[in-house]
Amino acid sequence: MHDDGYFDERVAARYDESSAEMFDPGVVDPVVDLLVELAGSGRALELGIGTGRIALPLAQRGVPVHGIELSQAMVARLRAKPGGEAIGVTIGDFATTTVEGAFALAYLVFNTISNLTTQAAQVACFSNVAAHLEPGGCFVIEVGVPGLQRLPPGETLRAFHVSENRWGLDEYDVVKQGLISHHFEVVDGRLERLSVPFRYAWPSELDLMAQLAGMSLRERWSGWKREQFTSDSRKHVSVWEKPATPNRPEMERRTAAADSR
Repeated sequence: MHDDGYFDERVAARYDESSAEMFDPGVVDPVVDLLVELAGSGRALELGIGTGRIALPLAQRGVPVHGIELSQAMVARLRAKPGGEAIGVTIGDFATTTVEGAFALAYLVFNTISNLTTQAAQVACFSNVAAHLEPGGCFVIEVGVPGLQRLPPGETLRAFHVSENRWGLDEYDVVKQGLISHHFEVVDGRLERLSVPFRYAWPSELDLMAQLAGMSLRERWSGWKREQFTSDSRKHVSVWEKPATPNRPEMERRTAAADSR
């Protein structure tokens, strides 16, 4: 489960400003280009649609987008933007919330899979996505590679952002694969703090979650421009695919179920 309390009105009101670099066209355009290609003529489902950073330009490119989002405050910001009212959003936890229809593409960007803070919730998310995808559909995740190689032995804290008015520290729990991102920012002369829990997962663990959901890895890059994924990559963009036809075990289960009726 993830908690909309971490993305309440206070956070939603400043989300676009605090993540301004992520809204830069140089960042957004490669994401949208790849998602347009993967969606083809089909529909797209965004898990954790937020304020519409990706959904709005994707819809402007002609891809019908539906979103799932737990934070009503974030959705209110989406609705206030040009074109925002036209995008359907279902309020709920994206690990378990269902929507009508089938999709050619489902996607989770900007580390949002890690907002699910248990392995069970992440596994449920993959299963939920597989149930929404049409045969041959794709599931795309953009998420950081756990930075444990850069964590000195015995240390639990690592700075991920340091500037004059903003500081970010990641606090690792390597036993539970937990990660709390602490954000400190000077706002109107006052120091504000936001701490958000995550669960990190290795690429291979995500591959296994996909396998449990009946999907398989199609591509993995270190960025949206199809950069090569290497041992030095700080993040990955992974594409898993639902089979175009049911696999043999699934067909055998269906046959057995039909015979038992």
